[in-house]
Amino acid sequence: MKKLCALLAVLVAASPALAAVRIIAEPNGMTVAIKYETDGEKVRAFALDITVDTGKIVGISDFIRGESTAANPGYGIFPANFARYITVNADTGEVAKWDVNDYTPVADPCDSGALGGLGTNGITIEMGALYYPTEDNSPNAPPNSGQLFTLTVSEPATVTIALNEIRGGVVLTDPEKPATVTLGQAMAVVSGGSAAPAGRSDYAEWVAVGKPACWAYPRQCHGDADGQAVTANTGTYYVGTADLNVLINAWQVKEAPFGPGVAAIENGICADFGHNKEGSNEAGWYRVGTSDLNILIGSWLVKEPPAGPGVPADCAGKLQQ
Repeated sequence: MKKLCALLAVLVAASPALAAVRIIAEPNGMTVAIKYETDGEKVRAFALDITVDTGKIVGISDFIRGESTAANPGYGIFPANFARYITVNADTGEVAKWDVNDYTPVADPCDSGALGGLGTNGITIEMGALYYPTEDNSPNAPPNSGQLFTLTVSEPATVTIALNEIRGGVVLTDPEKPATVTLGQAMAVVSGGSAAPAGRSDYAEWVAVGKPACWAYPRQCHGDADGQAVTANTGTYYVGTADLNVLINAWQVKEAPFGPGVAAIENGICADFGHNKEGSNEAGWYRVGTSDLNILIGSWLVKEPPAGPGVPADCAGKLQQ
C-alpha cells in the first residue's frame, strides 16, 4: 500500500522532466493511435493534451489497466482517476479490481489544468506505470516503445498532441537525466480512411491504387508493410519477417489483364514500397517486385535507437484526404 501511494504521489506531483522521447500519432480511418518511442530512457508517466481542430474526440480504447507485467506491459495507472474509481485493501495493499469501466486515462475536466474531456475538442490524458521490481531493467517494466491508446474522432480533423506541463508532462525514472521530448510526429490528419502523404510525387499513385492507409505508415516507404514494431532481446525493429511475408505473397502479381492484380492479395499493396509499377507491356505490369525487395533489404532488421540507427520515420509527412 505504501509503495502504491508513493508512486501515485510521484506521478501527480513530479515536475516535468526532459526525456529522449518521441510521441507519435498514426491515423487509421476515423481513429488515431498514440504511440511513444525512447532512446533507452524508461518513462514512468505521460501527461498529454490532445486536441482536434474540427469535431470532437468521442472515444478512447486500446489501453491497459493496472500494473505493468511481462505478459501485459504498459501504462495502466491513471493518477487523475485513481482515487475516483480504484479501491485498495487497507490491510493487504491489494487493488480489488482494476477493470472498472470508467477508469480511463482521460482526466476529469474539473481537474486543474485539464481540457474538456470526451465529447469536446480536447482531452488531457495521464498514464503511469507501476511494476515490481521497480528498477528500469525489471522484466515487468513497459518497453521503450509501444502504443499508449487509440482515439476515435467524430469527423475528419487534424489531431495535435502537446505536453501538459501543469499535470507533469513526461516523467522519467531518473528525472535528472537531460534529454528532449520530440513532438515532430505528434500531429496527424484523420480523414475517414483517406490518408495519404501530401506534397509527394506518389500522391497520384496512392489514388490510383485505392488510397491504401498503409502508405501513410511512417516507415512504409522504407520496407515496413504492417506498421508494427517488433521487440527482441537485441532491440526493436520495424522491418522483418512479417513484412517480408507480405512482399512474398504479393510478389510479381500481374495487374489486369494479365492477372488478378495486387488488390486481390490481402495487404499486398502495402509491399509496394516504391509506389511504382514494374514489368513491361509484353509480359504484364506488377506493383511488387525487385525494387521493393531492395528497399526492404536496405532496412532489414535495422534496430531502433539505442541499439541502432533506426529506420527513418519520414514516409507519411503531413496527411490529407
